Amino acid sequence: MKPMISITFPDGSVREYSQGITSHEIAMSISPGLAADVYAATVNGEVRDLSRPVEGNATVRFHKWDDAEAKHAFWHSSAHLMAEALEALYPGIKFGIGPAIENGFYYDVDPGDGKVITDSDLTLIEEKMKELAARKSPIVRTEVSKKEAMELFTAKGDEYKTELISELEDGTITLYRQGNFTDLCRGPHLPDTSSIRAIKVLSLAGAYWRGDEKRKMMTRIYGITFPKQKMLDEYMTMIEEARKRDHRRIGKELELFAFSPKVGMGLALWLPRGADLKQRLIDFMTKVLKVRGYTMVSTPHIGNVDLYKTSGHFEKYGADSFRPITTPQEGEVFMLKPMNCPHHCEIFNATPHSYRELPVRMAEFGTVYRYEQSGELHGLTRVRSFTQDDAHHYCAPEQLKEEFKSIIDLVQYIYRIVGFNEFTAQISLRDPGNHDKYIGTDENWEKAEKAIIEAAGEKNLVTTVAIGEAAFYGPKLDFMVRDAIGRKWQLGTIQVDYNLPERFGLEYTGSDNQKHRPVMIHRAIFGSLERFVAVLIENTAGRFPVWLTPDQAVILPISEKFNDYAKTVSNLLNNYDIRTLIDERNEKIGKKIRDNELKRIPYLLVIGEKEELAGTVSVRKQGEGDRGVMKPGEFINLVKEEIKRETGI
Repeated sequence: MKPMISITFPDGSVREYSQGITSHEIAMSISPGLAADVYAATVNGEVRDLSRPVEGNATVRFHKWDDAEAKHAFWHSSAHLMAEALEALYPGIKFGIGPAIENGFYYDVDPGDGKVITDSDLTLIEEKMKELAARKSPIVRTEVSKKEAMELFTAKGDEYKTELISELEDGTITLYRQGNFTDLCRGPHLPDTSSIRAIKVLSLAGAYWRGDEKRKMMTRIYGITFPKQKMLDEYMTMIEEARKRDHRRIGKELELFAFSPKVGMGLALWLPRGADLKQRLIDFMTKVLKVRGYTMVSTPHIGNVDLYKTSGHFEKYGADSFRPITTPQEGEVFMLKPMNCPHHCEIFNATPHSYRELPVRMAEFGTVYRYEQSGELHGLTRVRSFTQDDAHHYCAPEQLKEEFKSIIDLVQYIYRIVGFNEFTAQISLRDPGNHDKYIGTDENWEKAEKAIIEAAGEKNLVTTVAIGEAAFYGPKLDFMVRDAIGRKWQLGTIQVDYNLPERFGLEYTGSDNQKHRPVMIHRAIFGSLERFVAVLIENTAGRFPVWLTPDQAVILPISEKFNDYAKTVSNLLNNYDIRTLIDERNEKIGKKIRDNELKRIPYLLVIGEKEELAGTVSVRKQGEGDRGVMKPGEFINLVKEEIKRETGI
């Protein structure tokens, strides 16, 4: 008879089971309904297959579909299912990696010389996946030696897998098999394929093996699966809505930004209307910051390479940055600025500071440059040059938590103003098993992590914890906003840093007349202005709030006879900072209205003989229709009141 073990559940309850029981069997003992709804389990902090035995006392938490852990297991298993289908359809195909991603999964494959997988093949792959899933094949985990794994994949002729195996430690290698397909994988996976009922193979892309442009270009096949067809249907509806909201398409329609191969990939050109929108975000944030005790600073676009060696950025990221810039002066080397924080440390160092001045809050809308592989560039969301709404707080250690909480308040205020009312936060901590990734002492890391966790708790933030996702110099709190169609975007961040003040020798004079080291907080609320504008475009579908939109009103004369009156009204509105255009085209008024509604201009002002004689305008609101006839002064007040409601300013 097997010995008994104690299983502790999230609510604190404890049950006794026989040693070797699986998580699935534990779920069944509670309720068959629960067992049917869970896809993975966390056992003693490790996410595991439901079919894996539990050999000792353990804490167990089950993961249903809404949990990220469940989706990961589901989609990781689906990647293996797709690989099984591909191997059946394309004998000799070779496999790279096939991870679960935020929405679905992909597999990087090498079809072999002379073989090409095209868009026309996606339906065939999808049908094969459905056929294989219906077989309800068990997904079986096996622990193997490095020698066994190497022999298996060498015999198969899969050099990509053997390369991966060569880098693994013996005793850590697991294989997963379903049907006729076996893959190198650490899991976790579903017990079998039966729950994969709704399948869509989405698209193809090219991807260099291991992200190295010097390695082979592989075929990346994307897919997504769900336990119910209804869920897939809803997802595909969302995808279609996302296509309509694509910031690249809307940005072109509204003439906000452009890219030029002559300027360079990933380098956005802000057109007049886009530059206006970007500047309004900057102006608004500047007003908010000045009220909250920030001072604005400005730093160069380059810095001496020694600056980034001091900060540690060169050691950590130098190999993946733009190449250093040399000058005619022997030994003089600069870098394009990858971040603003080292410059701000030197600004702090430029003048002496007393404890009475702290916290010092300095902000900059600083343009930085980071090399991204060409295949990773995507509109405004992944670029090589971007502007950060960057700020750094220098405070005494005893001020840290309250200062951190004040930044959380600021983030919440800004996001509410721009329409991101739903967001969560991720606390990113260092990996306790890999201290080489980070700089600084254990003591400082513990203090920084404690401050973030306590501040987030006291502000009642909904948070998740990500181990190993900290910046190399300190832990952080990242903000994920949910847009109008349910997608999550990472935007703002707050980071605690005890290390850069040490590296740059930052000091202030305390009340004891002795020198002390400040704590540094890095924060960005928009994050990258480029990325923020992209997310804003997709969230609003280009229908920006009135305060932010580049053109707030357009005047539509019903004939050319009223163009002069239109100019009079336009001049008046613009003098009151109501951004106004005139549509002087010789077109029928119906067409003018339709065309300008497509431009997403909030207010359409129709004028004709009656309006000219009475000194009025007929007002139409985007999406609402007729708002009546009013004097220009009344319309000005209407817009000003709307802006005040939107911004609180």
